[in-house]
Amino acid sequence: MAYRETRRAPASMQTSIATVSISGEFPEKLAAIAKAGFTGVEIFENDFLTYDASPREVAQMVKDHGLSITLFQPFRDFEGMPEPQRKRTFERAERKFEIMGELGTDLMLICSNVSPISIGGIDRAAGDFHELGELAARHGVRVGYEALAWGRHINDHRDAWEIVRRADHENIGLILDSFHTLSRKIDPNSIRSIPGDKIFIVQLADAPLFDMDLLYWSRHFRNMPGEGDLPVVDFMRAVAATGYNGPLSLEIFNDQFRGGSAKALAEDGHRSLVNLMDRVRRLEPDIAIEAPVMPDRVEARGVEFVEFATSAEEKDNLAALLITLGFVKSAEHRNRAVELYTQGDIRIVINTDKTGDTFADASYAVHGTNAYAFGLKVDNARDALARATALGAPAFSEDRKSGEVSVPAVQGVGNGVIYFLDETPELSGIWQREFSLLSAEAEGAHLTRIDHLAQTTQYQEMLTWLLFYHSIFAVRRTPMVDVVDPGGLVRSQAIEGDPEPYFRVTMNGADNRKTFAGKFLAESFGTSIQHIAFATDDIFATAARLKDLGFQALPISRNYYDDLEARFGLEPDFSDALRAASILYDRDEKGEYFQIYSRTFGEGFFFEIIERRGGYAGYGAMNAPFRIAAQRRLARPAGMPKR
Repeated sequence: MAYRETRRAPASMQTSIATVSISGEFPEKLAAIAKAGFTGVEIFENDFLTYDASPREVAQMVKDHGLSITLFQPFRDFEGMPEPQRKRTFERAERKFEIMGELGTDLMLICSNVSPISIGGIDRAAGDFHELGELAARHGVRVGYEALAWGRHINDHRDAWEIVRRADHENIGLILDSFHTLSRKIDPNSIRSIPGDKIFIVQLADAPLFDMDLLYWSRHFRNMPGEGDLPVVDFMRAVAATGYNGPLSLEIFNDQFRGGSAKALAEDGHRSLVNLMDRVRRLEPDIAIEAPVMPDRVEARGVEFVEFATSAEEKDNLAALLITLGFVKSAEHRNRAVELYTQGDIRIVINTDKTGDTFADASYAVHGTNAYAFGLKVDNARDALARATALGAPAFSEDRKSGEVSVPAVQGVGNGVIYFLDETPELSGIWQREFSLLSAEAEGAHLTRIDHLAQTTQYQEMLTWLLFYHSIFAVRRTPMVDVVDPGGLVRSQAIEGDPEPYFRVTMNGADNRKTFAGKFLAESFGTSIQHIAFATDDIFATAARLKDLGFQALPISRNYYDDLEARFGLEPDFSDALRAASILYDRDEKGEYFQIYSRTFGEGFFFEIIERRGGYAGYGAMNAPFRIAAQRRLARPAGMPKR
């Protein structure tokens, strides 16, 4: 069965996260941060002030979780204040230093002044910080200065560094934040000239590229490194070049995260830091990078198989649908109630086994018939497993019977399993070793391979899924598109192999159960793979063969084809051929795309057959509303019993 461990980066890599970054009450946040593998935590002042415990009690709680307090923050509107406000800022600072002593932390963040009454001037600010350094030294603490991207006088880390340099005090240093530098498009290479020992802590955040007010962007749309569009890797390469070896800390403000799972967000955060530093280490081989050593990102060579969990009673319906798609039952497992259906390079496994306490049986009990697992072809299965587990993916294993192969696997996103297979004799011969091959033959329907898997999730979980795939596999992200459903918007984004797209996954994020995708999630209780797309080299030959096999394609509105003909200037004969076979069509400047959909099975699962011509690299997103409308027309009326 699956298992999960708390995984920590090596002691040399100090990982931290601000309490403001994740949801929940203060004790819940600490528990999630510790379990995810962080070594430290930034105490955001509001979290401390709203929690009813003394500083010493908070310090003990943090210690009991095996964490250290890397930073107490923020202290606002300090430098360049006129009197009498200036005197008051020093009094406030001394009080915070006393609290820090009770908390057991020695570092406080001061962000650049935004007060309208503040006075500019590098020397004036440096003088204030030198004086503050003397006060900090008497309390045995340090102060880090951070340039807010929207600071009134200081909004650039280069100016903040100049203030720190002129302050010339060992208790005064610089705090760097990737968002504040990258949101203003400041060249991160300017960091390379800063002495590493004067950088007191590094805060990290990514974000999608938006053209909006910097403060609003920062307060609502930050995300984990690798989840956005900012060049955070370049930022960290520059930091690494300074010789900095202190904590790497996440400071994330995100409306979506505030309502998410503290546990999942903390795990995402830790994964993002480990992945980030692995990428930096590979790009800066001449710099000693404190990061876990792991194999490189996995290059998947394609989908080896997809496995369905079902019951003996429901198996026949699924098998019958596969047969109308041209699949043939080609093998039976020697020890278990497992059947293999094949066509071209496609393998579909149907698992009805009830022997022992299996994950497949549990998956069926929760979700009904569902595609709960898939296997990927990789260069080295053991390396793939090592990278995935180093990034926090729980290794998956089950008891094996005599003669059965223990295939490296992890529990993936969406309540499923991902297996890794390579060309080693043990793994490449698994079908012959574990299955009794049958002599059945069939002409098939010219399907060649699995083009892509389509997974459905709650929209708020999409960043988690993207980070999971992007950190483990050598993939690139395609732009997010909005799919219009009568029940609301569904946001869709694909990841595909880089440089070669042998492995493709589309992720569809549903906001509510009124959409077709949301209904699938609700009625299948959270299973993820909603459809599988098979490739053909000749969509019209496949369509003709499918008709002979009794396949029932999803019927598409005649109005769709009338509009298609006008929009693309299609010849009437070509348009008629598309209509006759219920083929949807799209094209771009590089090529053409053809799609046939099956009718839905179970709670909304379906198959797709596609042909790509030329260099078309998309997924026919413009056709999705027409597919959804057709599926809704055929859906059972509300209140009818499930099959």
